[in-house]
Parts: sequence; structure tokens; C-alpha cells
Amino acid sequence: MHKSIVHAFLTVLGLLFLAPPAANAADQKFPDHPIKFVVPYAAGGSTDVLARILAEALSQELNGSVVVFNQPGGGGGIGTSFVGRSPADGYTWLMATNGTHAINVSLYPSLSYDPVKDFAPVSLVAAVPLVLVVPASSPVKSLKDLIALGRGKPGGLNFGSAGIGSSGHLAAEMLKIEAKMPGSHIPFKGDGPALVDLMSGRLDFSFTNLPAAVNQIRDGRLRALAVTTAQRSAELPDVPTVAESGYPSLQVDPWYGVLVPAGTDPALVNRLSQAIDKALKTPSVRQRIVGLGATPIGTTPAEFAGVIKRDTDKFREVIRISGARAE
Repeated sequence: MHKSIVHAFLTVLGLLFLAPPAANAADQKFPDHPIKFVVPYAAGGSTDVLARILAEALSQELNGSVVVFNQPGGGGGIGTSFVGRSPADGYTWLMATNGTHAINVSLYPSLSYDPVKDFAPVSLVAAVPLVLVVPASSPVKSLKDLIALGRGKPGGLNFGSAGIGSSGHLAAEMLKIEAKMPGSHIPFKGDGPALVDLMSGRLDFSFTNLPAAVNQIRDGRLRALAVTTAQRSAELPDVPTVAESGYPSLQVDPWYGVLVPAGTDPALVNRLSQAIDKALKTPSVRQRIVGLGATPIGTTPAEFAGVIKRDTDKFREVIRISGARAE
């Protein structure tokens, strides 16, 4: 009887000592096969380039393979919906934007995904300033000049954007609302075509992603009036912010961030968030991102969720007042 009790005690003790290493071993196996990093836009754009920089860094950080897959279409909806329906095992990620997760829900009559219920935020990765630009030939020298001109012109000014519901389009709609300034929106298929018409004088102004316009600003073909971020851009240190120009409510920070399917183990989500934060603090990675005109960030999952909610509320109101709708 005594021997059986001792045997049972030793068995239980052994299990207690074995359990933690077994759990740690299971955790250490991730990733044991390639991670699919979905970009819901075409290759070559800002979202794609950022995702590839991050994928390379995280492949090293996680000691695994992170592979970028482009699934464009539907204003980012096709790739986003794919990730939302994927297994919640940590092996499918989404490089989301404020378009997919803060704008589309109000812009489209119906979506094939729920930006909140279908996803778990991991980390905000980077933000890109918008810059308000006019043709070099324009008499406008400041945001206040632009507003005065717009208020005084019958029908207001013409402005272009990268498309209906783009950050640039909604920033201009916010300006119309806040400044009580009329204007007509002309959508294009990207910032590039809009800037061509702006430089030719067929448009009066545009809010555009800084990387798309910085060279034209530097060579004098465009004049920058303000940036939409809270701080001045390191790329254009002499250009004031919208807040400095008297309109703090016009702050718009187009962002990029990583999400995974809802239901993913919170411990794994936190591990991925920490890996992203570490990667973004690596000098070589930061340098590459800054070189795109973007600002590396890195947040906790909760902080990223707060950013999504803030922008969803902001753009919902702008879209409601402006009447903007996706084609």
C-alpha cells in the first residue's frame, strides 16, 4: 500500500514538472509553416511596399516565413473578406488601412466583412501624412487663402482625389464642412492622375499622400499649403500643419496596420504585436519606412483598436454629411 501511494505521488509530481515545458514547446513551434500576409490592394502601392518591408523583418524576428499575397479588388474588400473568413490560427494576416477598417463600412451600402467582429487588431504599423497642394501657378499661398478663394468663387473650387472615399477625398469634404466652403469633387484612379490634372491647372487643389507629391513640391511644380498630421513632416519641415493653419479638426492620418481573424489566441496576438514593435524599432526597417514618406509607429492591440474606432466615428460623420457613396 505504501509503495502504491509513493508511486502515485511521484507520478503526479512528474506531471507537474512536465506540463510547463510541454506548453512552452507548443508555443515555440509557431510558426511551423509559412504565414500568409494578405495585401488587399495591387502590388507596387504603399500598402504593398510596407507589407513587404515588414514581412522581411518579421520572417527574421519570428524565425519563420512570412509571404505577401496580393488580393486586390472591391476597394480592398476582397482580400479583407478573405482574411476575415480564414482560420484563427495566426497564419493569415491582413495589412489593413483606414480605408478597409474605418471608411468602407460607411461608404459602401453593404460589406462582405465586419471590420470589428471579424478581426483582432495586432498593431498599427505606420501612418502617411496627407498634404494639401495647389498648382505652382495658383495665387494661393496658405490654407486661409484657399478658403477665401473658394468662398468667393461661384460654385466653389474643383478638387481631385485618388477616388471616392479615399482619405484625400474625405479630407477635402471635411474642409468644405469646417470652412463652409463650396467645392466640386473629381475622382481619379489614384493620386498620380489627379496630380497631373492639378499641375496642368484643371484642378484647384488636392489632398494627396505625401509620397506621391513630395518630388513635385520640391521641384516647384506644386505648392504645399499644409499637412494633415499633428506634427510637421520631416520631409517638408517648412510646411505648417492644418492645426497651425487654424483648422485642427482637419487632422487625417492615413494608416496601415496588421490584423488577424477574430478568435486568434490573445497570447499569440500579443506575441505578434511585440514582434512588430521590435521590428519597427530596428534602424534599417525604420529608415526604409521613413524613406517612403511614412512614419513607423507600433502599438498594442488595444491601442490599435482605439485608433480604428476613432477614425470609424470620424469618417462616418463626414460621409453622412457629404453624401459620399462608393460607385
